[in-house]
Amino acid sequence: MPITALDERTALIVIDLQAGIVKMPLIHPIEDVIARSVALADEFRRRGLPVVLVTVDGRPGGRTDANGGGAAIPSALPADWLPLVDELDPQPTDIRITKQTGSAFVGTGLDEKLKQLGVTQVVVTGVSTSNGVESTALYAFNHGYHVTVPLDAVTDGSEESHAYSVGTRLPRIAETGSTDEVLALLARSRS
Repeated sequence: MPITALDERTALIVIDLQAGIVKMPLIHPIEDVIARSVALADEFRRRGLPVVLVTVDGRPGGRTDANGGGAAIPSALPADWLPLVDELDPQPTDIRITKQTGSAFVGTGLDEKLKQLGVTQVVVTGVSTSNGVESTALYAFNHGYHVTVPLDAVTDGSEESHAYSVGTRLPRIAETGSTDEVLALLARSRS
């Protein structure tokens, strides 16, 4: 479904654009995903809309055959794994979330924080499309948020997993389109 609208209280959720993740092999140039996420973060901040910066520090303990659609998180995280990429330029008004699962909503209090701020829609960007992005989008959808995913602001470690997410999974739970579409809708808003 194309991106049709942004609610008055929409939040941006940036998934796992952190030192350890962006060094992994990814199918799209990570610099482009970072630049588009930064453009959105700058515009959301300028309009006084919430920006949520998410990092992952570990993973759930269950056994799986594959983790992260090809971009597996190591079990022992090095000290330089967690820092967000410098380009995101975290601000004091940003909401910082550290997660242990694919979704930014599981065990983090994010739903409560967003509801306290009156948020009714989320825009989700980052890595990886088939894990952190899709899982966060699904949890947001299941919590009653309208969900938007600019597909040029997400990437994955696996072409097959990315294609399945953007072609099958995400259109069932989100409006999808481009960063420029989101920015154009923001420009038309009254904020």
